[in-house]
Amino acid sequence: MGAKYEHVFQPLRIRGVDFKNRLELAPPSPNLASKDGRVTIEFVEFFRSFAMGGVAVIHVGNSVIDITEANDEERQLDLGSDDAILPLTRFVEMCHGYGVQPSLEINHNGKDSHFDKTGRPAYSPSSMITNFERMRAREAGREPVATIEMDHAKIKETIEKYAAAAYRCKRAGFKMCMIHGGHGNLISQFASPLYNKRTDEYGGSLENRARFTLEVLDRVRERVGEDFVLEFRISADEIHPDGMHFEETLRYIELIKDKIDILHVSAGLHGEFEYMRNWWQNYMMRREYNVHFAKKIKKAFPDLLVCTVGSIMNVERADAIIAEGKADFVAMCRPLLADPFMPKKFALGREDEHRPCIRCQYCGGRLLVPAVINCAVNPYLGNEMEFPGHKVPKAEVRKKVAVVGGGPAGIQAMLTLCERGHDVTLYEKSGTLGGNVVPAAAPVFKKDMQDYLKYLLTQAKKAPARILLKTEATKELLDVENYDALIIAVGSEPVIPRLPGIDKSHVHWAPEADLGRVKVGDRTVVVGAGAVGLECAVNLAMAGKAVTVVEMAPDFSSLRAAVRGVSLDFMELLEKYRIPVHLSHRLEEVTDTAVYCRNMQTGERVEFPADTVLLALGVKPKYAVADALRRSAPETEVYVVGDAVEAGTIATAVMSAFKAAAAI
Repeated sequence: MGAKYEHVFQPLRIRGVDFKNRLELAPPSPNLASKDGRVTIEFVEFFRSFAMGGVAVIHVGNSVIDITEANDEERQLDLGSDDAILPLTRFVEMCHGYGVQPSLEINHNGKDSHFDKTGRPAYSPSSMITNFERMRAREAGREPVATIEMDHAKIKETIEKYAAAAYRCKRAGFKMCMIHGGHGNLISQFASPLYNKRTDEYGGSLENRARFTLEVLDRVRERVGEDFVLEFRISADEIHPDGMHFEETLRYIELIKDKIDILHVSAGLHGEFEYMRNWWQNYMMRREYNVHFAKKIKKAFPDLLVCTVGSIMNVERADAIIAEGKADFVAMCRPLLADPFMPKKFALGREDEHRPCIRCQYCGGRLLVPAVINCAVNPYLGNEMEFPGHKVPKAEVRKKVAVVGGGPAGIQAMLTLCERGHDVTLYEKSGTLGGNVVPAAAPVFKKDMQDYLKYLLTQAKKAPARILLKTEATKELLDVENYDALIIAVGSEPVIPRLPGIDKSHVHWAPEADLGRVKVGDRTVVVGAGAVGLECAVNLAMAGKAVTVVEMAPDFSSLRAAVRGVSLDFMELLEKYRIPVHLSHRLEEVTDTAVYCRNMQTGERVEFPADTVLLALGVKPKYAVADALRRSAPETEVYVVGDAVEAGTIATAVMSAFKAAAAI
């Protein structure tokens, strides 16, 4: 009997090419190509888990048509010569072995190509100095370099490079590819009035601005033939006030629809920082962010196959989207990075094993380091060579192992140890598992974190381990058990400054208010404008409370250091709920009715009325607790992980715990 998700698992044939279902891996860039842009064994093994997991299509992001002039990432694929073909066959044949269609997102970065990588100015439809170039020049300590406006000869040459890249895909065994026409890359730079200021036949009217797109698609089709599927990626709306908007996009689609097989509908721009969130949504943004665009396009062009993408979090929702006629395909990237086996789990009725994405943007942030892509909640991602198939090997010797701490690090350690076959006992001092994920999931808008907490608790309940709640693991208690190995995951504790009045009864750690564990009055001051403080402030304001935030730093750097890409969303919410934030104000004293801060710019002592004071000044490792337990097993078999080592994130907690457990 087939799965209950009959719409998403319905097969389809396009130009004789078989698609076993309607799920696509939206194109990630794993930073795993060789230095000269070739497929490597690590690259193939990275994508194997997605092929095993059940998607129909695996797209690879930002595969450039000529890396000598279009290069904006580390270790991206280069399709600029026939030397790419042989290495690509390894990837193709791996995918085909699982009944999956491999696909490359064929691209030219245009204006955003990296001068410091190519050694030459970037090409674009019109000469300009871009935001990316200004930032890169500032970091490199040089003057920004303007792009070169492409002349007719360069346009023709570039069209041929697109076609040659697609043809190299076909020669390597691909049956499809994706042409990137969105997010402010070269094709969309020509199409968009934001970037195209030309006065010749490639500029001005939409028909002229679309000319480059049409010529690329026509030439690609000439080279690849009729038995090859073309997916074309667009930004339905560039969002930027001067960019292409949806009504014009509909006219653009009318011009190109007969030249493509699947329209892949995204939104936003890559090179304009405030509009990146429209294609790279964060946890503060609504789910299924761009589906409404796909729905409207499908209604306008019912015969066109449409793929939607953007915070579609699981197979159940993908099935509903297709069932409701909003799209024909659903693409996901981060939800599949978090769990490449999600399609298989849903098809087999094992939905509760699905590891949810928390939209923390850790994966994308890794690419900017640069580093190999990882996932905050999936420790296997990027470690496929060490853990093939996203599995840890069984231990050669079964050991008796204790895990101290039931937060994300402790639970991950327990799960991995159990998978290794060890005899595991987990000690948790409180009455619940989850650690700091519990308060992190408390704000009403933290749906992704709530799903992750549910996942952790569900997996912990199913694990073949002994879990002891309300049990403080002392050295004496552990010594009695004579453990072979020990993982210490005792986490962190709030930073509480030593200031007058800080111990008053109306002063609390901010997450305690999120959890409803403390009474919040009518005038609350939140101290600290990082993610924890602002989440608390917004959560209280949404409940109708009056909130003021004070922050010692002169800007929101503490927020940006904690989480990526959410600053604009917080700024909008602070404005919407009229939450005042006083920067450059250092807390000095708490009284029964107010807090007193020092304005660090003027030196003035400032009073803020308050009947509740909530502290969000960060956390610090529980060094003393960890150190007291280090000799409760043979010293070489003791591992301290997560926040107990260094206050970090879910990503650092999960990865450190996983690596420790895999080593025991």
